[in-house]
Amino acid sequence: MPSTIEGPRGDRLAYAHTPGQGPCIVFLSGYRSDMEGTKAVHLEAWAKAQGRAFLRLDYAGHGQSGGVFEEGCIGDWAADAEAVIRHATDGPVVLVGSSMGGWIACILSQRLEVAGFIGIAAAPDFTEDGFWAGFSEAERRTVMEQGGIEQPSAYEDPYIVTRKLIEDGRENLVLRKPLPMPWPVRLLQGTEDEAVRRETALALLDHIDGPDVRLTFVKGADHRFSTPECLAFVEVAIADIA
Repeated sequence: MPSTIEGPRGDRLAYAHTPGQGPCIVFLSGYRSDMEGTKAVHLEAWAKAQGRAFLRLDYAGHGQSGGVFEEGCIGDWAADAEAVIRHATDGPVVLVGSSMGGWIACILSQRLEVAGFIGIAAAPDFTEDGFWAGFSEAERRTVMEQGGIEQPSAYEDPYIVTRKLIEDGRENLVLRKPLPMPWPVRLLQGTEDEAVRRETALALLDHIDGPDVRLTFVKGADHRFSTPECLAFVEVAIADIA
């Protein structure tokens, strides 16, 4: 059973913390994903075998945490993650962000004591550069006037993109303002990613201001980045930093 704390908005937030050495490795899941995903569970087992501290968590409206997904937004989920990290860890952390988790890691990197950042198909600013940029004028009107619009999913049931998600996303954009990262950064991106374009990975690489920022493209890898080969790349990146 996961541990829980009360989140900033009163939701119960679920997390699993493994004590160990070194800066705690914190896994931040993607949009509509959770801490039971392949990468989170695999990396927890790897960290445990290495004797490293590890933390995985569910934002409100995700996984085993309370709350309603459609009521959440980037700022809320970043605050959830920050609350759990501050509660469960002591000292610097290595942020490992998958997809939306990469965006949240960028936000939290400016608030927490950080020892390194690993982005796995990181998706900064996707509410603006993905959802909003891809909407027609009619769809934009629907979002703003009716409060949301249903979108199909390649993985599961359709979901609602809300006006709150779009407007809050604009308050949390990270590619439009300075993003200093004076610690090691490793960005991993599959060439066959159907959700995050190569251009996004390159934009993040170019935008981060740091002395040790590297981007690795993995030919043939998709957005899940969960094959044994891909997981091995993540392990190497973490070991390199931590």
